[in-house]
Amino acid sequence: MPTDTRLIVRLLPTALAALLAACASAPAGFRYQPPADETARVEKYIAPEAASGYAEKPGWSTKRFAVAAANPLATDAGVQVLKAGGSAIDAAIAVQLVLTLVEPQSSGIGGGAFVLHWNGQAVEAFDGRETAPAAADENLFLKADGKPMSFHEGVVGGRSVGTPGTLRVLQMAHQQHGKLPWGELFQPAITLAEQGFKVSPRLHTLLKGEKFLKLDPTAAAYFYQADGEPHPVGTLLKNPPLAAVLRAVASQGPDAFYRGDVARDMVAKVRGHVTNPGTLSEADLQGYQPKKREALCSDWQRWRLCGFPPPSSGHIAIAQMLGMLEHAPAQGAPLEGGLPSADLLHRYTEAARLAFADRAMYLGDPDFVAAPAGDWRSLIAPEYLKQRAALIGGQSMKVAQPGTPGGARMAHAAMPEQVEYGTSHISIVDGDGRAVAMTTTIEDQFGSRQMVRGFLLNNELTDFSFAPADAQGKPIANRVQPGKRPRSSMSPTLVFDKASGQLLMSAGSPGGALIIHYTAKTLLGTLAWGLNAQQAISLPNFGSTNGPTLLEEKRFPAATVEALKARGHEVRETAMTSGLQAIQRVPAGLFGGADPRREGIVAGE
Repeated sequence: MPTDTRLIVRLLPTALAALLAACASAPAGFRYQPPADETARVEKYIAPEAASGYAEKPGWSTKRFAVAAANPLATDAGVQVLKAGGSAIDAAIAVQLVLTLVEPQSSGIGGGAFVLHWNGQAVEAFDGRETAPAAADENLFLKADGKPMSFHEGVVGGRSVGTPGTLRVLQMAHQQHGKLPWGELFQPAITLAEQGFKVSPRLHTLLKGEKFLKLDPTAAAYFYQADGEPHPVGTLLKNPPLAAVLRAVASQGPDAFYRGDVARDMVAKVRGHVTNPGTLSEADLQGYQPKKREALCSDWQRWRLCGFPPPSSGHIAIAQMLGMLEHAPAQGAPLEGGLPSADLLHRYTEAARLAFADRAMYLGDPDFVAAPAGDWRSLIAPEYLKQRAALIGGQSMKVAQPGTPGGARMAHAAMPEQVEYGTSHISIVDGDGRAVAMTTTIEDQFGSRQMVRGFLLNNELTDFSFAPADAQGKPIANRVQPGKRPRSSMSPTLVFDKASGQLLMSAGSPGGALIIHYTAKTLLGTLAWGLNAQQAISLPNFGSTNGPTLLEEKRFPAATVEALKARGHEVRETAMTSGLQAIQRVPAGLFGGADPRREGIVAGE
C-alpha cells in the first residue's frame, strides 16, 4: 500500500471504511511485494499442461500456515496475505484474483467457484456456481434439426456464457470471515496486472495449441503477437484493463462488476457475437446471488470427509466409490512396485462405473432437481453402497446401470456422457487452523474465448446436458433451465479425524469429470495407503466415467494393462492432466503437495 494511503488509514479510518466495500476490521497496512525471484521460482516448479511435461516435485513442509495454488505468483500472494494477519478466506481471495491474471485459461472473475471453509467449529459451503440466464431454455444447445450441437459449437461465442458468480461468493465469504479489508486483497493482482507478469511455459503451451481464442479480436491482441504466435515464455505481459476493473471492485465492491459499464460490456459481448450469440442480460448480472449451503459430510473408516453438496456431484461420487471399495474384497495389495495394482484398478473402476451411472441419473441443481428418496444422503447410505458393491465381480461390467437409492423412483433419464474440462484448485490452512478448499473455474480452456476488459468469460452452460430429454421424451435432470446452476464435478474436500474432529487435510483438483477420480486417488493414497500428500498426488491417474477404463498414458506397466484386459476392461491410455493441490497436517506442522503435471507450488511458514 502506498505511503499516502497508509496515512489515510491512520487519520481517516471511518472515511476509508466507507470507500472499501465489505471491509472487515483487521490490522491495516498490508502491502504487497512482487517476488524479486519470480523467474527462478516459476521455472523451478513448472510442468506444462497436457502431454508437454511432467516435473517431479518435492512436497513442502511448513509449521504454521500454508497455501497451495496453481501458479507460484498466486501462491506467493496468498502467503503474503497470511503473513499480514489475513484469514484463509482473505488469502483465497488474493490467490483467485492473481489466478485471473496469470492462469486465465482455467479460472477467474468471469467464472464461478465452490468455497469449502472450516471456521474452527463447522464446515461451510459457499456456492458461487454460475447460473443460466433468464432467457435460456432447454433447447439452448439444439441445432435447427433438433440434434445437439458438438461441444465446441456450443462453447465458442456468447451462447455458453453463464452469469458469473466468483466475485459475489468471495464477497459473501469475506463478509463472514475476512480479517483484512476487502480492497487490500486486490493489491497483488492489480500490481502484477500493471507492472506485468512473465508468461509461463504452461500458458504459452496452451496458447500455441489453442484454435478458437484468436477468433476474438480482444483476446488475440492480448495473448498473441502480430504474427499470430503466442508471446514467448518469459515475456512480460501487462493487463491494464483488468487492473482498472480490479481497482473499481476493490473500492466499490462487486457492484462495480455486476452493474454499470463492466456489466454492459459483458452483455454486449455475449449478445453481440456474430455467429453464436447468447442471452446474458444486465438483469441476470444484477440479480445473481451466491448461496450458503450445508456441507455434505460422510464417514469413511476413521475419517470424516466433507465436500460440496449438489449442484456438485463430486463428494457424492467420491463417497460412493470409497464406500463400495470397503465391500469389494481385495485380492492383493493396492500398490505393487509403488503403482496401483491391477486388482485395485479393477475394483476401483467398477465402483466408478456404478457411481457415475447414479450421477448421470440423479445429480443436478437442488433448487430444480429433487434428491432421490428426498435426501441426497440416500446415495451414500452404507446399506445402499453395500448393495451396489455386490455388483462388482471378477469381470468388468463395462457399463453400469443406475441404482434406486432408498427405493427412489427414476423420474429422469440418464444424461449422456459429455465432455467436461477446465478449472483450478486452491487449498489453504491459516495460522489459526482455519482452512479453505476452493475449486474455481471458467469451464473449458480459455472459457468461451470471449475477452472483456482483460478477463475471459466462462462457458459454464456447456456443463448442462446439451440434450434436454431422451428419445422417449423423459427429461434429463441436468438440462438447461432459466436461473439453474449446471451440475459440477468440482470436489473441494476437507478431511477430519472422526474421533477428535481435528482437521487433517484440504485437497482438490481441476480436470472436468475426472476431478472426482483425481481427488479420490489422493484420498486413498494419503489416508489408506500411507503416502504423504506429494506422493499421493504424483501417483499415476486412473478412473472411468462409466465407459472405458482410463489409465494415464506411459505410467502403467504393460502387465497391468493386460491383466485388466483379461478381466474384460476396454483400456484407454490417455493424458490425464490433473492439477491436484493438498495440504495435510503432520506431527511437525503441515505438509503440502502440488501436481507435477502443472505449475503449482506450496508455500508458507
